[in-house]
Amino acid sequence: MPFTLPPLPYPYDALEPYIDKQTMQIHHDLHHGAYVNNLNAALKDYPDFANMTIEELLRGINKVPEAIRTAVRNNGGGHYNHTMFWEIMKPGGSKEPKGTLADAIKALGGFEQVKEQINDAGLKRFGSGWAWLVLDGGHLKILSTANQDCPLMDGQFPVLGVDVWEHAYYLKYQNRRGEYLKAWWNVVNWDEVGKRYESATKK
Repeated sequence: MPFTLPPLPYPYDALEPYIDKQTMQIHHDLHHGAYVNNLNAALKDYPDFANMTIEELLRGINKVPEAIRTAVRNNGGGHYNHTMFWEIMKPGGSKEPKGTLADAIKALGGFEQVKEQINDAGLKRFGSGWAWLVLDGGHLKILSTANQDCPLMDGQFPVLGVDVWEHAYYLKYQNRRGEYLKAWWNVVNWDEVGKRYESATKK
């Protein structure tokens, strides 16, 4: 089946004042929508790959035919990354991680330090990309990737990711990426992030 654009789990204006309504409309409907359409177009003549899940495609990116590999990398990554992004946000956010995720974050130096390190990774990402909290070999790590590259491509599992493409923040924050990153923590859905972490550790 072709990949489809998932609906936002909340109204476009639900994350205000931290992320504005117009940004959410453009980001979800146009940017994410384009990734889905372009991914389907790339896979239309490759039924064996079109029938894979997005996770299978990205984990096996080097097995994707070279003729469509870049398109799948960019658009498949964009589809997965954004689907996760919408899910790990919610109106009002939640204050902090709990349970096993909270314990794992303590091992990285604590909640505030981890936020600062993720913000730093996002600020230092030259051009477009993402800052991540990933599970790698049973341990949490903080890193950033370029463009729509996804940690799944390197055998890591993304627990949390923040979009630092300009389209994610420019209408409200212009060139103030650091201000956007600080504000973004107000809408993080730590319940969902915790579920992602627990699911990854079980796998």
